[in-house]
Formats: sequence, C-alpha cells, structure tokens
Amino acid sequence: MTLGLINANPVVQAKKEGLVRREDQYRDDGVDPLEIYDYVRDIRDPEHPYTLEQLRVVSEESVTVDDKLDRILITFTPTIQHCSMANIIGLCLRAKLKECLQLHYKVDIRVSPGSHADEVSVNKQLNDKERVVAALENPNLRQLVDECIYSDEI
Repeated sequence: MTLGLINANPVVQAKKEGLVRREDQYRDDGVDPLEIYDYVRDIRDPEHPYTLEQLRVVSEESVTVDDKLDRILITFTPTIQHCSMANIIGLCLRAKLKECLQLHYKVDIRVSPGSHADEVSVNKQLNDKERVVAALENPNLRQLVDECIYSDEI
C-alpha cells in the first residue's frame, strides 16, 4: 500500500490511440468537443502517473461546446468522492484550455453531479475568476499545475 495517496488503487483504462471526428457541425473558426477533449486528455493526474483520460476523469462525452454562445463546458469525475485533488484537476483543465483557446470562449469547469462530496464548493471555486487567478499566482500550485499539464514534455 502506498502511503499518502487518497486513492491508492485507481481504476486505469487503456489510452486511446487516435480520435475520430464525427460529422463536422461546427463553423470553420470554432472548436468541437473532440478538439477540446484532445487538448485535455493527456493532462497527468496530480496524484498518479496516469492521464485524466486513463483514469476516466475526463471523457469525450464530458465536453460540450456551444459555438453560438462561445461556451465550453467540461465536467470531470474525480476517482473518489472525497478527492482532495479535484480543485487542482480543475485548475489544470482551465490552465490548459486558456493556453490552447481563443480568448472569446467562456469556459465552465464542473465536477460531474454526485461525483464529489463538496461538489458545490468545488464548482464555485473553479468558476470564480478571482479565485482561479489567485490560485495560479501561488508558485507552488502553479508548479503542480504545470507539472500535470507538461508532464510528457518535462
């Protein structure tokens, strides 16, 4: 047993090799859910050496894009209900999308309904601009977020 891990034995899925685009219903300058999923699926979990895709924290179905309103919604599912890393995972998702997307998109990041004991609190924190900026200005949190986002590049 590994000491210090909240979920010492997560369920790990096989990594998908390639993503197949569905019928293109999005305008030329817009994004589609598969593109967004492709941006975030390789983010490493802050607690385990696996990606969010491998742990099924994010999936293709968890991304919604409304190009007419320029809104993106990502719901993620922590591996356990009392996951202490849910806020970090949300910060990683937000930081990665901020890096990859045009500024005009409104991004909402939420934990899947019923998947976390502090769902309301986590959702509120992840979608409060001031809290997100403050968290990402913290050098220790920023380093952890960067390690998760760029783990395959380090």
